[in-house]
Amino acid sequence: MSSSFDPSKRYTKSTLPTKICATCGRPFAYRKKWRACWDEVKYCGEKCQRNRPKP
Repeated sequence: MSSSFDPSKRYTKSTLPTKICATCGRPFAYRKKWRACWDEVKYCGEKCQRNRPKP
């Protein structure tokens, strides 16, 4: 499901790339603030990032 974002394409909310959150397991969609680092994003938000599972 995860793919790199292509700025040349026109996206609507339903066609945005999505990923599954590593903490809560829910899907989340691409956000403009993640434009430069979408491939490294693993969590849907700060709360999930703070509460991530310990290895």
